[in-house]
Formats: sequence, structure tokens, C-alpha cells
Amino acid sequence: MINEEHEVAMLGAPQTSGAVTSTVINIREETVVPDHVVWSLFNTLFFNPCCLGFVAFAYSVKSRDRKMVGDMIGAKSYASTAKCLNIWALILGIFVTIGSIYLLILSVNTYQTMLEIMQHRGGN
Repeated sequence: MINEEHEVAMLGAPQTSGAVTSTVINIREETVVPDHVVWSLFNTLFFNPCCLGFVAFAYSVKSRDRKMVGDMIGAKSYASTAKCLNIWALILGIFVTIGSIYLLILSVNTYQTMLEIMQHRGGN
């Protein structure tokens, strides 16, 4: 017999007739840290004023790397920075888009007005 099997066989059943005690081990679940990679990628591709989307993507990747290593504090820090950058990139991107549409409409109206003025001067 192996040494451990021999020792277990020698011990036998518990000698006391008291209540059986149990040990409960609480295993903490892994802390979920959102790294915002998808949001950062979206901002990098579509709303990237002043390269904020790209910088947010870099911080998101750093957050994911820290999470893989097990450094949850570092992962949370990088994720928080990525979230902040993503919010600013999205807000600025929306403003730039709305501003561009407004300028396009304004320039089309100005062009049409200039054409009308030129036609009235040429007809007189």
C-alpha cells in the first residue's frame, strides 16, 4: 500500500459521536471590469475628433491587459480613463457631425441664393 492509503486505513471512522462539522470556503467570483473595447473601436472608426477614439482604444487595450494579468486596480483605472475619453469622443463627434450637416445646408442655401441673384442681374 502507498503510505497515504495506509495512514487513512489506520485512522478508520471518526471516534466521536458528536455533530459533524463542515468547512465552507467562499470563493470570490472574478471582479468584472468593463474594458470598453467595442465602444472605443466604434469611436475610433466613426467619431474620432482629435484622435480621442484612438487614445480611448489604447486605454481599453491596456485595461484588458491589466485584467488578464490580474491587476484589477490598474484595469479599473485604465477602464475609467477609456470611458471618459469615449464619452468625450462621442460628444465631440456628434457635435462635429451636426456642425458639418449645418454647414453643408448653409452652403447649399448660400449657393442657391447666389445663383438666384446672378439670374436676376443677368435678366435685367
